[in-house]
Amino acid sequence: MKFFTSDTHYFHAALLGDNDFAPRPFETVTQMHETMIASWNEVVADKDVVYHLGDVAMHPDYEAGFPEIAALLAQLQGKIVFIKGNHDTRAFFAYLRKHDPGCLGAEKYAFEDVGVLLKFAHQQFILTHYPMLLGITKNSRNLHGHIHHHSVPIAENLNVGVDAPELAFLPQPRPFGRPVSENELAVLYHAKQQELTKLAR
Repeated sequence: MKFFTSDTHYFHAALLGDNDFAPRPFETVTQMHETMIASWNEVVADKDVVYHLGDVAMHPDYEAGFPEIAALLAQLQGKIVFIKGNHDTRAFFAYLRKHDPGCLGAEKYAFEDVGVLLKFAHQQFILTHYPMLLGITKNSRNLHGHIHHHSVPIAENLNVGVDAPELAFLPQPRPFGRPVSENELAVLYHAKQQELTKLAR
């Protein structure tokens, strides 16, 4: 099974509680991490692949915090393909590559600078950190993150970040930090398409 997520921002204490950017319903970073790890591992098995579309963590100690971030990521089940976000550095990816904990006898991590193209379910999915405008298309979707609580008003652009508004189209309540499965993408697309049609009337 393929899963998709973005903008986990592990260790980013400034997002906790009520703030004017991307508020998160937690009092401590530890509480946030425990919830997000549990939400991930409830649905992702080691045989699965999670595509992380950028902005993994924002540790207050910068590069000195890499070991702590790596220790957290090692607790997440499945293989993870990281697409570089604006808060991810090549030094961070190099550290993870060097300290890959492995998964089912193979490397746990893979890395992409710009994006990934996947084809399944008769669709083409372009995975990027930033939203990518595709124009008029019937069989292509852009899965992205970056804009947190905002949404591109185009059905083919699906924000799969942990705090994306599109997640409201999925069955609720939904645990914070749960990645979006490949089977949920069609639900997101059709629900967003219907909502945009209503707004256009």
